[in-house]
Amino acid sequence: MTYPAPTELLDLARTIALTAGALAHRRRAEGVEIAASKSSPEDIVTAADREVERHIRALLADARPNDGFYGEESDTTDGTTGLTWVVDPIDGTVNYLYGIPFYAVSIAVVQGDPDPASWNTLAGAVVNPALGEVFTASEGSGAWLGDQRLHVNQDVPLSLALAGTGFGYEAAWRVWQANVVGGLIGQVRDIRRIGSAALDLCSVACGRLDLYFECGLNPWDHAAGALIVREAGARVGALQADAEGRDLLIAAAPRLYGQFEPVLAELFDRFPAPVQEA
Repeated sequence: MTYPAPTELLDLARTIALTAGALAHRRRAEGVEIAASKSSPEDIVTAADREVERHIRALLADARPNDGFYGEESDTTDGTTGLTWVVDPIDGTVNYLYGIPFYAVSIAVVQGDPDPASWNTLAGAVVNPALGEVFTASEGSGAWLGDQRLHVNQDVPLSLALAGTGFGYEAAWRVWQANVVGGLIGQVRDIRRIGSAALDLCSVACGRLDLYFECGLNPWDHAAGALIVREAGARVGALQADAEGRDLLIAAAPRLYGQFEPVLAELFDRFPAPVQEA
């Protein structure tokens, strides 16, 4: 099957992400309404999350009616082209709720099944409307912040690495993650928790972070960001795997990744993760 060029798909992703970001930003100025909670009372969805996803979905359906759609806030639709759009309408919803200017619209298009371990991401855009930043990448064409080419920080030893991570919504899961962070913090420069996986990955891509890791992400959290950081020169994967998974994602320059991976594996052995309810 013949697909459009990744750069053509990126143009569509960028255009729609910009309009969706403008809508999210406008709704934030008008006031945020919590529509529901999901896995826990802390795991919220706002009315804007749902509206922005409907907006993105409608634009994609108009432009690419036969592609699949895999979003956070609506049902998955299979397509007939072999391409699926993976969408997080507002990544960093709690930041969005509190008016913290670190939230993003994330749109990626992948080839193959919508499974991070096996898909091939062709293009992705991450837009932070609060700061006016637009991160983009297409397969083989590099990563960009606006018109600036991005490169991950190289030759940073683990002891001087600024690491980013995130925490889950369930209390027991957060306590375990905090134990892992406690075991790591003395081995790195410092740790940041920004609150948006998409922006964390873009931060590694543009050198604001040296490495990023997080457990328990959903595919839409990192579909676009993983491509952007990979195209900026990072290795992206999980323990003993070179593809990002549902259980763990690591992103860093290859040499730093190689230093960090065994350290994280040892911490996971020292602090076993709690059993999560199905």
